[in-house]
Formats: sequence, C-alpha cells, structure tokens
Amino acid sequence: MKLHFGLPLSEDLLEKSGGRYVLYSVYLEGFLFCKVRYSQLHHWNEQLRRVFGRGIPAFPPKFYLAMTKSMVDERRAQLEQYLQNVSSDPSVTNSDVFISFFRKLQLDTFKIQTQQAFLDVYFADGRHLRMDIQTSDTAERVLEVMSYKIKLSRELVGYFSLFLIQDQNDGELSVLKKLAEFELPYVSLQSMKESPCKIAIRKWYMDPSLDKILMDCRTSVNLLYIQALQEIERKWIKPSAGQMQKLQMLQKTLNKIKLLELIREVQHYGYMQLDPCSCDYPEVGCTAAIRVGSNEISCCIKLPSNQIKEVNFKINRVRCWQVTFLGSLSGQGLDQVLELRFEYNDSDTWRWIVFNTKQAFLLSSCLKKIISEQLSMTTESSQEMRTELPEPGKAKKQSIHPSQIFHSGIMPRKKLLDRPSEDDCVFEKIREEDL
Repeated sequence: MKLHFGLPLSEDLLEKSGGRYVLYSVYLEGFLFCKVRYSQLHHWNEQLRRVFGRGIPAFPPKFYLAMTKSMVDERRAQLEQYLQNVSSDPSVTNSDVFISFFRKLQLDTFKIQTQQAFLDVYFADGRHLRMDIQTSDTAERVLEVMSYKIKLSRELVGYFSLFLIQDQNDGELSVLKKLAEFELPYVSLQSMKESPCKIAIRKWYMDPSLDKILMDCRTSVNLLYIQALQEIERKWIKPSAGQMQKLQMLQKTLNKIKLLELIREVQHYGYMQLDPCSCDYPEVGCTAAIRVGSNEISCCIKLPSNQIKEVNFKINRVRCWQVTFLGSLSGQGLDQVLELRFEYNDSDTWRWIVFNTKQAFLLSSCLKKIISEQLSMTTESSQEMRTELPEPGKAKKQSIHPSQIFHSGIMPRKKLLDRPSEDDCVFEKIREEDL
C-alpha cells in the first residue's frame, strides 16, 4: 500500500563552511515525520539500488548550478514523488536499509537518543499497558512485543495497529493517524508533546464481517469487545431501540461473543469516526460529521439553513480522490490546512466533492483500506470459482471485479479557492499490488 509521503515545506539553510543547502520537511500521513537533505536521500538511493537493483524508481538528478526558486520547487515535487513510489514496494519498506535510514532521521530530527524508555499503549476502555522499550523501536516491534504480553495470537496481529489519538477538551476522542510499521511510536509521541496525544491499539480493517476471523482468540475478542463498548458509549453507532436494549442486556451479562455478533448488524459499527469538518456538498458552507467504513462514507451534513441531511457516498461510485496541502500554521501536524476531494457519480453526473479536514490523510487511508479489502475478497472469490467445475452445459459465471478506481497522493499547496484543472489531477490506476 502506497504511503502518504509529502514534502510541502523546505528551508534554505547555511552550512558552517558558508555554503547553502535545502532542508526538506518530510510529512507522513499529514504529520511532520523527519527532515532530510537531498544529499542524504541521494546516498540512501544508492544503497537501495545496491540491494534492490533496477526496481528502485529513478532518483531526481543533481543540479550543478545555483538553483532558482522554480528549480527548488521542481526538485521538492520530484523527491516527494520518489518517496511515494519507492515506498509502494513492501520488500523495500520492510528492508533494513529502509527502516534504519528513517529511524536515524526521526531520532535526529527530534534530537532523541537511542535509550531505554517507557511507552504507555492505551486500550479502547482507557486502560493502558506500560511497556519498557527502546526509543528507536518501530511500531511493528512495539506491537509485536505488546501482542506477546497480552497473549494475542501471532496470526491475528495484522488485524490490529497502533494509532496516534488525541483527547479533546470537550471529552471527544480524535483518531489522528495510523502509525506506519517503520515509524517510531516514542518519537512520534514526543513530537506531539505540546498536545494531549497518546498511542492506542485499535483494530485496523474496515469490513465488520472480518470480526468473525478473530473469535477463536480470547485476547482478540476482548480487544474487539472493549472497542465495541467504546462505540456504544460515544454514540458512534446507530442501533435501533430494540438493538440497544439487547446490547445493554448482553453487556450486563458479559456475553462478549453474542454482543459482538449482534453489534455487527448495527449501523456504522466498525466505522472510523472523524471530527466534524466543512464540506461543499450539497452546497458550499456546509459542515459534516463523517464516518467511513464498510463500503461508504457516511455523512451527517448540516446545511447553511441549519437543516440536517444524511448522505451515504458509496465507495464503488468514487472514481478518484486526492489530498491537497493548503498550508500550515506551525508545521507540526495538528494545524494542517488540508482537503480531501473525490470525484463521485451523483445521480449519473460526475462531480467533485470536497472535505476540509485535518484528518484528510486518515480518511484517504481508510478509503485505500476499503478498496484493498474488496480487491482481496474479489481475488479469493475468483480463485474459489476457478477451482469449481461448471455444471454440464452451463458456462462458468464470471466473477465481478470492482469498478475502476483511481487515486492520487498528496498534491502541492494551492490557493484555497482554486478548483483543480484536468492538468492538475494526474491519477494513477489502483492495482492490488499498489494497495
């Protein structure tokens, strides 16, 4: 799955020797991840090529003359595209040369030394597990150690992930981002120390029916159960009166399996809840409470007239989407001005719909996860159909493939009111290996 790397900001700095260089701010999923020089990326690219050969994307060429502003912007865009392309190959992102490079950059950027430290990882019910870690431990390593401590089956670890979350002043909870496997949770948390953020373990899949796979492990059942109770308590789901009564009865009797079976039938169960944001659908000046899951983006939209409109955007009617970086107040992440726009078939008419939300990258990750799960299910279904013999005299029914969907990653800073022209929207076809 391609990662949301972006280089929206850069600094022109002075060497001790008197020369000048450009320091690029690398953002991952919309948050400052590290800072890097062109020379560091160039040396890293050579290391990657020694290991992986020609499979590594072309690296932006050197400039031997002083760079103009337009040349700096061109190189920034090229480096951004390079990072997005090189991170699309799991064999690269799982390699030591990839992980060690970004580990050092993260530590150096935030001036953190490798040493023993404590990291609290929170569960959905507010409890936490204090872990003795190295500051240089990756999210994959932390999750692996944690799963061992809580006795989560190794085969099921991949259904969970670590997230950066924030407690709001009004008591609400915001999921800010899913940590990448090579990201350092301790460093990410320290980089957000001015805000009340914490690391939490949550399930990471968008299809509620996948709960069934986790029912034979006591720990995974407990994790799903406390997250389900959180969704009930925070009213992230919309049960009917009858369903709510049954859920409350099952909660009192601690019948976890039955509760998880019932809650899968409840509207919006397992959806990712986003903070309220502004949108331009069905008209400019609306606000929307967004939930994304299953096969839809579900929105409770408040019109300028204060009327409420419930809208469900089906993913199989989305042709493409893109995230645009519009600016930043301090460059850390929580004050990003971002938008996610997607092209949607609305009553047989294609139109762009825009959400202005700091969680644009999280929403994009959820969309990619939904499509990835759909492609995986389609592939499995096709394989099963190929193993079956058709009845005599009957043609084998072809499997149904998802509609053709396109996606573009982070777009450069643009004027707030500009609409993208066709030249701005350069999309690439999503294939299963891209996801």
